Amino acid sequence: MTSSWLTPETRTELIEDLVSGVDRYNPSNVSILEDYLYHQIRSEEYDCLANLAILKLYQFNPELYNPDVVVNILLKALTACPLPDFNLCISLLDERTVSANLDEPDPLPSLLPILKGLHSLLYRCRFPAFWTAYRSEELETLRDNYTVECVGFENAVREVAIRAVKAAFTQISTERLGSYLELTGTDLQAYIQKLGWTIDASSSVISIPPNPDNQIEATIVQESISLPQLTKVISHAALKA
Repeated sequence: MTSSWLTPETRTELIEDLVSGVDRYNPSNVSILEDYLYHQIRSEEYDCLANLAILKLYQFNPELYNPDVVVNILLKALTACPLPDFNLCISLLDERTVSANLDEPDPLPSLLPILKGLHSLLYRCRFPAFWTAYRSEELETLRDNYTVECVGFENAVREVAIRAVKAAFTQISTERLGSYLELTGTDLQAYIQKLGWTIDASSSVISIPPNPDNQIEATIVQESISLPQLTKVISHAALKA
């Protein structure tokens, strides 16, 4: 997982040179990285380090700042939970000096608290609350202007929930899983089938296949004490007495 985060298979040689080489901080390359971000949005791909490079360039060169790009970077980072990608992005924004000349009002100040709230819900695995907030009237602007353009955003959020379920459950009810995924009926059934999970028809309970995270294994600790060590312990205890 670490290797795919550092060097995604979908990253081209050109982007690899920009991200890993000295050109990482060359402002003339920002348009290439921005185009790569929009490729990620259209193709359901993700490259955190390349996106962080954009934010770093904005930090060093405030005149390059594009709020729409920043929002899209944060949306992609949201779906990486529970990895720290979102907070890494935020750490660069907090140090950003706003001096860019924008033709329209900057949408980021109003959207940033909303995105932070969504991230908090995902990170704490409060998936039903996430969907309620996401579908609310307050977030209509975010949905209509941003997530609608981010191909597969909602399914990527569902993958966050699935990662949490696989790590915490061996069985889960269809109703509960449906609330985590915001899916019901045949849509939920199809999603479960795609995962390869089985449902008990009589109880509507889903069995989660065993994996290293959801299996409880007893740990046996064996201590070996040599006779000389034991003699020292007994002698010390005798002196204390």
